[in-house]
Order: sequence, then C-alpha cells, then structure tokens
Amino acid sequence: MWGYIASFRWLLPIALIAAPACMHRIVPPPSPVEAGLKPVEIIDPIGEAKADQAWNMEDLFLLGERIRQSNKPAELPPKRTALVLSGGGCYGAYSAGVLVGWTQSGTRPVFDVVTGISTGALIAPLAFMGSAYDAQLREVYTTLKSTDVFLIRKRIRTLFREGLADSGPLARQIERMITPELLAQIAAEHAKGRRLYVGTTDLESRRSVQWDMGEIASRGTPADLELFRKVLLASSAIPGFFPPVKIPITVDGQPYTERHIDGGVTSALFFRPPYISMEWKNHPVIASLYGSDVYIIVAGKLYADPQTVSPRALIIAANSVSTLIYSQTRGDLLKLYMACILTGMNYSMTAIPGDFPAPSTSTDFDPVEMTKMFNEGSQRALAGTAWRNTPPGLERGEGTMIRVGTTLTRIDLGSPDAKPRPSGIIQWLNAMMDTEPAKQALPAPIVPVDAREPVSR
Repeated sequence: MWGYIASFRWLLPIALIAAPACMHRIVPPPSPVEAGLKPVEIIDPIGEAKADQAWNMEDLFLLGERIRQSNKPAELPPKRTALVLSGGGCYGAYSAGVLVGWTQSGTRPVFDVVTGISTGALIAPLAFMGSAYDAQLREVYTTLKSTDVFLIRKRIRTLFREGLADSGPLARQIERMITPELLAQIAAEHAKGRRLYVGTTDLESRRSVQWDMGEIASRGTPADLELFRKVLLASSAIPGFFPPVKIPITVDGQPYTERHIDGGVTSALFFRPPYISMEWKNHPVIASLYGSDVYIIVAGKLYADPQTVSPRALIIAANSVSTLIYSQTRGDLLKLYMACILTGMNYSMTAIPGDFPAPSTSTDFDPVEMTKMFNEGSQRALAGTAWRNTPPGLERGEGTMIRVGTTLTRIDLGSPDAKPRPSGIIQWLNAMMDTEPAKQALPAPIVPVDAREPVSR
C-alpha cells in the first residue's frame, strides 16, 4: 500500500499550489455589516407579517398609556420632578450638554430628586445644585483628556493587580469638584426635602448600594467629605479597569472593609421617589406621584453601533459583554417606564441619537469628540427635540428582528412604506371601547404611536 501511495508523490507539489485556490472557494460570503448594510433595515417580510398579528411593543405602550389615563385621580397631587442619570463614561458629555441646553431653553426645573450611576454619579451633584454649576459641567466634559481621568499601567504585573488603570487622576478631579462649600450647599438643599442619591456595587455581596448623599453631606465632618468623594469614585470604578474603592464600615461595633465598584454593574440607572415627610406618607393625594415628571438622560445610545467582529475569542467575549450592557440599559428603562405607568408619572427619556457618530468606547476621553457630544445634547435640549415619552423598542429601527427563515429583504426606514402600521390588537381594543363599561373606564381612544404629538417640555 505504501508503494502505491509513494507512486503519487509527484502530486504533492501540485496539491500545495492548488490549496489556496481551493480554500478561497470555500470562504463564506461577507456578513451584512462587512458589506456595508444596516442590520436594522434587513427584515424577514414573512416573519414581520406574522408578528403583526400578535402583541407587540406598540400595543403594550398604547395599552399602558390608557391604563395611566384611567388611574387619574379626581384631585391632582403636587407635581414633583426627578432626574435619573445613567452611566456611560465619556458619553456623559451628552448628558452634561442636555442639562446646559435645558438651562438655556428656560424650561429646566429644580429637581426634587436626582439619582446617578458611574459618570451620572459625577454629574449628579452639579445637576442637583442647578444651573449655577453649568460652567463646571461644560469644563469637565469638554476639556478633560484620558490622562486627566486615568493612567494605564503598562507593566506585565498589572495583570495581577485589581485594575489595569490607576484612578488617581479621577480621584483628584473629584476632590477639586466636591469642595466643603459644595457639600454645605447640598446639605442645605437636603434640609429642604430635596434628595440626591448615587449607586455603587458591593463587589463581594454583588448587590447594588444606593447612597443618600444629602444625608452624608449633612453631617459635615471631614470624614463625611471623604466618604462623599469615595462613593463618587467607587460609582465610576469600572471593574477590571479601575481598582475597587475600599470603604471602611462597622458591623455591631466590629470594623470591616467593603470594596465598591461601578454602580453600572448591577443597574444602568435607578429611580428613587421624591421625599415625603412621615405625616403625609399615607395621605391619598400628597403621597401620590401621579403627574410627577421623571426625566432620564442616558449617557450613550440605546443600541450599540453595528461593527465587524474579529474571529478571536477575547474580542467576541468583549463584544458580547458590551452588547449585554446596552441590553441591561434598555431593560432598566423599560422597568422605569412600567413604574411610571403604574404610578401615573410622566416618562421622558433622551439618549444619543443612533445616527450620531459617537466614539466606539466609553473610556476614550477625547476633548474634541466629547465637545461634539456635549453640543449635540445642548442643541437638542435647546431646540426641544431631546425628549421622547416612549420606552426602548417603540421607535423606528428599534424592534426585535423576527425571523421564520433566511430569505430576507432590505427596506429603507426613511420611506413612508416603512411606517409602522397599527396591528390587529389595536383595532380590537378600539372595538372594545365601543362598549359602555369601557367608555366609562377608558374614555380616550387608542392612537397609533406615529399619530401621537411629540413630547414638549
């Protein structure tokens, strides 16, 4: 047998020459993203048609709005205003821009409660104190460079430390921002009933921790000033990138040390209701949140920009983690939207537009790019186009991809033909409205999302 094989030794050089050509023929076609197509414009028409016969996000939104209207009390409670600031690193420049543009529009309210996580935690004290700190917001989010925020450790032993970067520069920025004078001002507003909260994540319990920053500020001791600053640093401590922040605690008199990291690990954003004194807690009108305004500023986009992914395990894993973070943000926004439906609060949200050319990473503190994001937020807030009252999944290009096969087609989302149509369930609900009990309970007809008037603040 070996002699038989040896007789064909002359074929080996030819096989080696022909191999690349053979391999080239079995390379699969490019992905749609590699070919320059937009994934949101690629649909399965059969799958979409079948999905239109079932419940979808538009139906749930419309029904939710009807439920909100049906719960309107006869006597409206005092209107309160909450600001929710998400995490997002350098994308916080957009959040800062929205606040400054909002001030310039003359419609920015005094917030009864402000919550912040990560970069939102850094913005929160200045947003809480109002437009007097707009100049500082602009400076922080349009002039700082990466080296003003962190220093990358380049030695090999860095891989065996708590973080790849030194967060010392950020700690010094926080120290300059949170002065004893600012702390005293926050304490004074806290005494009036306004509230400021910041979220971190306890590394070992793996639980979210929400800090009452106004209460910490109200004690006014040097130790509390240090704690205030530490909480802000901890909320921004990206795990693996920045080292955890050590916070000393006592449990039944015994000293311990907790390590806190980025609040975005456990939640992208969070809401806390405005403060109500104990004597009014059970009052049916005063304690109601109906009609109160919740404004959410997302430091980033709702959906990650499509990009080609190299066939390498670490790159695929990193890309998947990034996708998970975007998904968590949308999930937290949906939960807050449901809370607004149940309580009757008004939901308004803004995020970096999907077509805006934002940096690909949230840790790239480039003054030029951050100024562009700041100006985008500022201009949209000033023009009154920043806010939407719909949760993720309702606007064009945000729907789930529905597939029943692999024969797809491309649509132009800007075309009138791509306009979402009311599904059968909406027509069914409107038919149900013709009954007398339904008219008494839910007097307003259901209107498709595209026919709703835009939010104007």
